[in-house]
Amino acid sequence: MSEQKRSKTQNEIDIFYKNVINIEKNEIHQNQKTAENDDEVSMNSLTICYKNEKGTEKNLERAFYWYQKAAENGDKDAMNNLAICYKNGKGIEKNLEKAFYWYQKAAENGDKIAMFNLANRYRNGEGTEKNLEKAFYWYQKAAENGNYVAMFNLAICYKNGKGTEENKEKAFYWYQKAAENGDKNAMFNLAICYKNGKGTEKNLEKAFYWYQKAAEKDYIKAMNSLAICYENGEGTEKNLEKAFYLYQKAAENDDIVAMFNLATCYKNGKGTEKNLEKAFYWYQKAAEKDYIKAMNNLAMCYDNGEGTEKNLEKAFYWYQKAAENGDKVAMFNLAICYENGEGTEKNLEKAFYWYQKAAESGDKVA
Repeated sequence: MSEQKRSKTQNEIDIFYKNVINIEKNEIHQNQKTAENDDEVSMNSLTICYKNEKGTEKNLERAFYWYQKAAENGDKDAMNNLAICYKNGKGIEKNLEKAFYWYQKAAENGDKIAMFNLANRYRNGEGTEKNLEKAFYWYQKAAENGNYVAMFNLAICYKNGKGTEENKEKAFYWYQKAAENGDKNAMFNLAICYKNGKGTEKNLEKAFYWYQKAAEKDYIKAMNSLAICYENGEGTEKNLEKAFYLYQKAAENDDIVAMFNLATCYKNGKGTEKNLEKAFYWYQKAAEKDYIKAMNNLAMCYDNGEGTEKNLEKAFYWYQKAAENGDKVAMFNLAICYENGEGTEKNLEKAFYWYQKAAESGDKVA
């Protein structure tokens, strides 16, 4: 492009933006005039302008002012937004009691987002006393009005019997409704219902389907569960390469169960080439995040010099950590350490103690 054409194009862009800014300034001026005459639409438009710097400088105090004016004039959306201002201290000092008040006003006027927000206030005791029955009531109201996040929370209430009687069938129903509306948490929980036959008949194909849907929305736990389906051929054909891929993806996103499963893939060469160093790495990552099974397996790596240098003291340390956290295999291995003085001083009383603990926990060898 020639310098002359470039200059002309830049001038056209400058004129365009100048016109846009002038239009926005005219809009804010017009909205200001009509808002002062109690026009709720204009009041809400002004809040957007002040909040998002449209035709004026960002000014959260002015946005709050116009939310308040519109709310006091009966606008339910403004009531909910005013509550959010009080909740987060935007444009006004944080005040959870006033946030609760305006969520309640908006909810009672039929705002489904406010219904959900009000339910959360009752559930957590924010700005009001904790009341699980009222939380359930407002989740139900919001869900029945099409709020899919409320549908998920309502399912949780039914699953755990919080604010209502436990009802697995109703939990399943609302998980399904929320999942069909795109809620990835509900998709994952719906898959679990199908896998375990909770609230519905067991159906591994449908479990696989919903794990997959949730995983496609980057729900990390679902990636690990989907990998298990591929590894074991549950609800789909067995595919160790896909299982490995999904374990890896979930592990790289900090899922500790996936870290353990990925390490096991590397240890046994399942879906990938056997690699003891990488197995050690992922057992260590999972163990450091307090995954108990990984602690025992990490100890075994140190015990046998697999993927790392042999180190009996570190093996003992991780057997002990796992055993103290209830791992029966680690209890047995810890007993051997005490019996033979491996990584610690020989102590037959402690050896006996941990053999006994392992046996009481169901370890057949002990």
